Amino acid sequence: MGITAYLMWGFLAVYWKLIVQVPPMEILAHRIIWSLGFIIIILVLKKNWKWLDILKKQPRFWLLYLLSSLLVSANWFTYIWAVNNAHTVDASLGYFINPLFSVLLGVVFLKEKLAKPEKIAVVLALIGVIFLTVYYRSLPWVAIVLTITFGLYGLIKKQGPLDGIQSLGLETAIIFLPTLFYLIHLENSAQSAFLHSSLLTSTLLITAGIVTATPLLLFGQAARKIPLSTLGFLQYLAPTFQFLIGVFVFKELFEVPKLIGFSIIWSALIIFSLSRFSRH
Repeated sequence: MGITAYLMWGFLAVYWKLIVQVPPMEILAHRIIWSLGFIIIILVLKKNWKWLDILKKQPRFWLLYLLSSLLVSANWFTYIWAVNNAHTVDASLGYFINPLFSVLLGVVFLKEKLAKPEKIAVVLALIGVIFLTVYYRSLPWVAIVLTITFGLYGLIKKQGPLDGIQSLGLETAIIFLPTLFYLIHLENSAQSAFLHSSLLTSTLLITAGIVTATPLLLFGQAARKIPLSTLGFLQYLAPTFQFLIGVFVFKELFEVPKLIGFSIIWSALIIFSLSRFSRH
């Protein structure tokens, strides 16, 4: 289940590429709408509504999940835009760096301690990003936005009482109305691709909810059954496949300087993963 979840996340790039003709904002809107619909079906079948009592008793969590909904929306939009604008490799870099950024957030906000090899890994990753920035004379902003939004998203969700599927349901529900109004605006202004393009395009927009929620369900089950150290290694499957798809399927440019920058960051991840594995 863990492998399947990460492979699905890794191959999402291919899914978004199939609807490259649809603007990223419209894809995002449909992803939110249909994800909520799919999650409601799951919650109804599981009769899982007790978590709503927690929100009634502690309203402060609404603000927490409002922030997480904005972060995950920004993350989803950036990734969809990156794939459909030939930046899949840059997007994979963001998810390679993310575990190290999450560790830094843990140190700053949760007062966690880093082992010496992990400190070296963080410094190495920073050197890799600086190298890419200096060589290309611009920040790898796609990678940085994906790293920051997903890292902060994980930190915020760590403070909340809900599991993955419950929190995603609440996050999509919070921004449901603005998203629905946006889709209505597109329809009224004759800009909507949904039901005005091919049957395949409309179908893929609908099933975006399924491909969003399914790996989350699988991951939630896997997290309960296998050690954290194993999950830590599995998480690199997704950006690895994103990277391979970007280079070998989408034929994105991958020059020697970018290989050097990535290699520095990959070295950091190897050091970090071995350190975490030995600790667990």
